[in-house]
This record gives sequence, structure tokens and C-alpha cells, in this order.
Amino acid sequence: MNPEYPCIVQRDFTILLEMGLPRSEYARSQLQIYAELVKSPSAFHTYRITPLSLWNAAALGWSAEHIQNSLQSMSRWEIPRDLLKDMEQLVSRYGTLTLSRASTEDVQATSGEMKTGTVDSYTMDDRLFLTADTPALLEELLIKQELKQLGLLRTGEVSASVPPENRGLLKQELTRLGYPVVDTAGYLEGNQLHFSLGQGQAKLQLRDYQIEAADAFEGADGLGGSGVLVLPCGAGKTVIGMAVMDRLQCEVLILTSNTTSVRQWIEELKQKTDIPVDLIGEYSGQKKEVRPITVATYQILTHRRSKGGEFEHMKLLSERKWGLIVYDEVHLLPAPVFRATADIQATRRLGLTATLVREDGCERDVFSLIGPKRYDMPWKELERQGWIAQVDCVELRLPMTGELLERSMRAEGRQQYRIAAENPAKLEAVRSLMQRHSGLPTLIIGQYLDQLRMLAQELGVPLITGSMSQTERIRWFDAFRKGTIRTLLVSKVANFAVDLPDAAVAIEVSGSFGSRQEEAQRLGRILRPKPGENKAYFYALVTENSKETDFAARRQLFLIEQGYGYAVHRFNAVEVMGSLGDETREGGKKREA
Repeated sequence: MNPEYPCIVQRDFTILLEMGLPRSEYARSQLQIYAELVKSPSAFHTYRITPLSLWNAAALGWSAEHIQNSLQSMSRWEIPRDLLKDMEQLVSRYGTLTLSRASTEDVQATSGEMKTGTVDSYTMDDRLFLTADTPALLEELLIKQELKQLGLLRTGEVSASVPPENRGLLKQELTRLGYPVVDTAGYLEGNQLHFSLGQGQAKLQLRDYQIEAADAFEGADGLGGSGVLVLPCGAGKTVIGMAVMDRLQCEVLILTSNTTSVRQWIEELKQKTDIPVDLIGEYSGQKKEVRPITVATYQILTHRRSKGGEFEHMKLLSERKWGLIVYDEVHLLPAPVFRATADIQATRRLGLTATLVREDGCERDVFSLIGPKRYDMPWKELERQGWIAQVDCVELRLPMTGELLERSMRAEGRQQYRIAAENPAKLEAVRSLMQRHSGLPTLIIGQYLDQLRMLAQELGVPLITGSMSQTERIRWFDAFRKGTIRTLLVSKVANFAVDLPDAAVAIEVSGSFGSRQEEAQRLGRILRPKPGENKAYFYALVTENSKETDFAARRQLFLIEQGYGYAVHRFNAVEVMGSLGDETREGGKKREA
């Protein structure tokens, strides 16, 4: 027994991490690589090891021995041997199946060394080859009816062929069965497009971690060309995307979450590359330009005239001979695009995101169809280097009035949550926080439009919602960037891909139940570096002793896993105007990592 070691590793794949010990922070940084945080009470955090978390670690180069040594270096008691054995088996499954363009005989002729390379062209009759480590594994797979339906046919002792059009579906199904595939079948070159990063003689200077991320996507030993890069908001994921584009020198389709983001990408491309303006197109609800570099929204791809109708714009994915498809905010990828992505596996795919968390459980589909996690930069590491702001996180709890409590007791389910989320007492709390941070650019963010309209009227602050025209949104965002207005009220349309670099205070008045990705993205709105102390402030307003309290704890999980601590205070206007910030930094009651 090592009483100073903070982890208790259990046979059911859960790990309890005791906070406040000398090695707790080290343990947290290790666990986030190969486990998922599921609970975060102040004393003990609970992590769970899953097959997907282990395979993502394996894709980053972590062996089973490496993971086991990491656990043993921080485990209070001896780790159950059966657990170590099961983990070793799961990790070993990554790489036992390889998809390639070589037959079994070709594989044997090259001593098992297969390289991705590129594919100039192929017809639908050119079958791909699935190679297993052992004949027994292939036998196990060949009897699966769902794989037979994809056209999997045995061609040798350890190999089978599959039609290339089922490349994505095969990987998706095998991942579901517990056998992730290493795809080395290569990619279409795409139409060439020659350009440089920077304007004229002024070349764009990349940060070290941006170069590392682009290197990781490019890969070694032929394993690059598809995958996800995970970096916090404000880390310059757009720049990393352009760095990958620069290395490939080909036509690119960029998919992102909304029209605001489309235009930000286009503006960045204009400013940071020498690509001629007439070669960059916008494909959105307002414009339908298909050009060598095309930036489109997920919404336009999934648009259809009726519920059962066809996705009219999905043809954009094959409109040109793209050499790369960039999935910005890949954690938002809609289900219909997953189906389309399964059909375009011969195109290089780059996913960019601040968090791979998906509340719909489709992380596995991102893994199999876009690619594994190739690079993951911890948020706190970028904060330490000064590339993003240091953020104080506070959960401010507000009481319910007797009338509100009575309404809540009569309500059921989600309505109870909404009653708590729209607590009228939040107006006074917002006023106090705005007064405390008077002069700092502030975002007030919420879920419910009735609540936001009330706040806009009472505070005299402009409100941006999904119903506002794109022109009007841009006008208000520009005014905020220029400092003409210091406070904006925003609905969830501003959760993602909105660049407001000066925002230093975020006040969250309500959210999407227990959405971890939303909480991370909202904090991300204030992460851009700040002048002076490089400080920012994030406040979550929560009605105490209500469903909102439980959902808030879940919402905060991802950020806590990244090392952020939430100081929990009961709202008091005098305290807010006094030393709340100091108490936040020095302790109080914290839910922290």
C-alpha cells in the first residue's frame, strides 16, 4: 500500500482519484489520456476506462505496458491482475486488423510492411483487403452476418476482401464489434492547388504545438491522412487546418457549424494565405459557391425539403475531386453526415475540436469514420505557456422563492429543470456581476429565449439569437470586437466557432441540461489571451437544491478533467461586489481537479 498515491483502481474499470494529495494533479493529467471522467465530487473523482479511451490512447502511441506502468505509478493498492489482463487485451486489439490495397500475398512479400501512399484512381471493382493478425480472428469475423452483408469475402488464411464503397461501413461495424481497424488503404490525391501560408514575403509563423499537431495528422509509417486534433478554443485550430492544407497542396472542402464560422474561415484564409479570393467559395444558406477551396455549413448539407426527402446538398461532398475534407467542430457532426462520411473514405479527413465529448454517444463513429485522436493538447498546458487566458470558474448558487419552489414541485421532468434555470433571481446576480466587472467585455449566455429576452429588456443589452439575420449578427459581433458595446446577450448560436477575442467575462444563466461540450465551448469564448494579467472569469448561475444543481455538476465534468476548479458560492450581492474573486482563487468550497 502507498498511502500517498491518489488512485484506487477497481476491477470494474473505474478509478477513484483522491484530490488534494501531492500526486493528484499528475494523476489527473495521466488519466485524461486513457480514461473518462464520470463524476467529480470534491473529495474523490471517478474515472472509467473504456475500449474507446484505450484505443485513442493506442492511436497516440501508448502501449498496454505504458498504460499499466502509468496506473501502477499512482495506484494506492495493487491493481487487480484480471483488470491488467483485460486492458492488455483491449489495447492489443488496436492494430490486429489492417485495411489496405494490398493482397495477402503482397503483404507477405513486403514482410508485413504496408504504407498508405496515395491512390491516383480506382474503380468500384477494386476491392480492398482486410488483414488479420491470426486465422482465428478472421474466422471469428467471417461468420458475422453484418460483415457478410458488406461483401467481406475470404481471400487467404488471414485476409479477406471488401468492396471499396463499404470501406467506412466496415470500419464502423468492426469498431462496434470491438475490433478497431488501422486503415492504410490510401487516399485519392485530389485536384492540386498550389499556395503558401502568409502574404508575399511575410510567412505565417506557426507555434510549436501547431506544428506538432500538423505533424501528428501527417503521421509516420503511412498511418496519417485521417484523424482528429483536439485543442482548446483559442489555440488556433483554424491555423492548424491551414498548415495541413499547405502540406497537401490540394483542393479542400471545409465543413463547419454555422455561417458565422464559414465567413471567419474565409477571412482567415484571405489574411493568412496567398490563395486568390476567387478560388475561395462560401456554400451556405445565402450562397452556393463551389470553388477549389469551399467552406460550407453542416446545416446546408443536412437540409431537405421534407422529413423523408433527400439531402439535396450532400452531393457537395463529391462535387469536386477534393484532396482533403476538414470537419471543424467535429463533435457537432450531424448523423446524416456520418452516413455520407462512410462513403468518402478515400478522401483525407481532418477533424478539429476542443472536445471529443458527444452527448449522443457517437464518439465511436468519429473514431471509425473521421479517424482516431492524433493529437491532444491539454488546456492547462497552453494556459501555462500563456497562449490562452487563465480563467477563474465560479458556480454561483441562488435560492428559490416559495412560489418558485411550489411551481417546481407541481412540475415534472424537464419542466422542473427549466423552472430552476429561469429563476428570476438570476437577474440580480447578473447585475451584480456586471457591476463587479464593469468595463470588461462580457458575454451573458443562455438557453431559454424567454429568459434572455427578459434580461435584454431589463439590462438594456443587445440579444443575438438564431432568428436574427446573419447581417445583423455580424453587425453586433463587430461592434463588440471594436468595443462600441461592452456586453452581449447570446443564445446557444454563439456556443461554437464565434471569434470574440476580447471577451473576458462569461455569465452562464442557463444551459442544455448536462451538456459537457456546451460548457467547454462557452468557457472557450473567453480563452483568447488578454492584456495585462491574462485573466478571464466564468460564472455559472445555478438554482440550489434543484435539478439544475445536478445537471451543473455533469456539465462541468470535461473542464474539471482538464484541470479547472469551480468555486461554489451562495449568491450574495455584497459578496459579489467584495472579495468573491479572491475567495475563488484561495479555495472556499471547490469542485476542482
